[in-house]
Amino acid sequence: MKNRVSEIIVGLVVIVAAAVFLAYAASRTRTVGGTGYDLRASFGSIGPLTVGSPVKIAGVTIGEVTRTSLDPQTYAAIVQFRIQPDVKIPKDSSAAIESASLLGSDYLSISPGGSETMLKPGQAITATQSAINIESLLGKFVFSAANLATSTAKANGGGTSAPAPK
Repeated sequence: MKNRVSEIIVGLVVIVAAAVFLAYAASRTRTVGGTGYDLRASFGSIGPLTVGSPVKIAGVTIGEVTRTSLDPQTYAAIVQFRIQPDVKIPKDSSAAIESASLLGSDYLSISPGGSETMLKPGQAITATQSAINIESLLGKFVFSAANLATSTAKANGGGTSAPAPK
């Protein structure tokens, strides 16, 4: 009987610990949606931008991406995002997809314009800059560096040469 009571107590402790971890995880999880108003933007490429990615102005998160889709007529990537209700975006603003770092996640960056007219819910930001594919840029750099090294070696007589005998 004593064994059974200790097993029940240990089981209850495990259940309580699991509930605490679950509550913590639920409190830290971002939900897509919430209050605010929706805007959209069209890009040639969105790279690894995903639903739930942050939307930032001057590095401050003001919203999040709620949906990505493809326009079947233009083959442009359409990004829909929700902005906090207290943040107003000027009509002549621009949007760009940027990376936090080489290994960091991508986010949608908005550069506010100077217009007195603000975007209304459902409207689009028309001035956009697509995502830059960093892997492709690094590959091109390595390829061009290898070509430069090869052409330099050929220009210098075909590569390494042994010293002339004395």
